[in-house]
Amino acid sequence: MDRGAMGFDSPIFHALQQMMDIGGADDLIGDSKSMNAPSRIYVRDAKAMAATPADVKEYPSSYVFVIDMPGLKSGDIKVQVEDDNVLVISGDRKREEEKEEAKYVRMERRMGKFMRKFALPENANTDAISAVCQEGVLTVTVPKLPPPEPKKPKTIEVKIA
Repeated sequence: MDRGAMGFDSPIFHALQQMMDIGGADDLIGDSKSMNAPSRIYVRDAKAMAATPADVKEYPSSYVFVIDMPGLKSGDIKVQVEDDNVLVISGDRKREEEKEEAKYVRMERRMGKFMRKFALPENANTDAISAVCQEGVLTVTVPKLPPPEPKKPKTIEVKIA
């Protein structure tokens, strides 16, 4: 059946078809068919970001980011600020060493790199960010800057000539 007759001839469906034609991560580099395809790094980062859920709360004096990090030590977690207003929380969850007599029957826990990026608002004080990991929960607190003081009107003396 003709794709055009079914309404599947639009550019969006063409783009989706191209994305579905990409076989694997090896096809993303050096293939003329996939020149507009995302790079391996982008795909890896997108997967890491999608698999790291977070709660973001706003308080009168701060923003608080809460992320579950079970089984991680503080050395496995990095909290950084990029470009003066992007909070980046990343790290690496490593698989425990296997014993020779044991083999996995089922593996469901996620291992590997994780990352989340958050655009911070203009009133975020990036110089006073704190991070605490307690009982497998990372809490990053970003204080707010005080609101700018309103400018006082300048009084100009009127001289009589």
